[in-house]
Amino acid sequence: MSENKVTQTAPNAVNKAADKAQEDFTLQPAVDVIEDAGGITLYADLPGVPKDKLNLQIESDTLTIEGEVALDIPQDMEASHVEVGLPRYRRVFTLSKELDPAKTQAKFDQGVLSLRIPKAEHAQPRRIEVQVA
Repeated sequence: MSENKVTQTAPNAVNKAADKAQEDFTLQPAVDVIEDAGGITLYADLPGVPKDKLNLQIESDTLTIEGEVALDIPQDMEASHVEVGLPRYRRVFTLSKELDPAKTQAKFDQGVLSLRIPKAEHAQPRRIEVQVA
């Protein structure tokens, strides 16, 4: 006869795992990327995120945008319907080697992040003058 072994997990461990899984869920903000001859401009919609809860990071060729939603609900009120139940935004992009992340400029206005990443000097279009012999 074979014996079935069932492993039980303590209820607290299950609750902690569920809480951790919920923390890992994030919203992906809507993003528009526009490229021109000088580089790219990225527009990310981050409604409900205050500037102090916005985190931008470029490491190697990876751009990470993170933001934590901070909506104040008065203590004596409770939401009867919630369209967006996740408190965080996160989006990760791989940047082209043609871009110069050291010269990145960011602006944040009314929930919209504008990020300008210019092309590196070697990737910039340049005009070559032709000499007459």
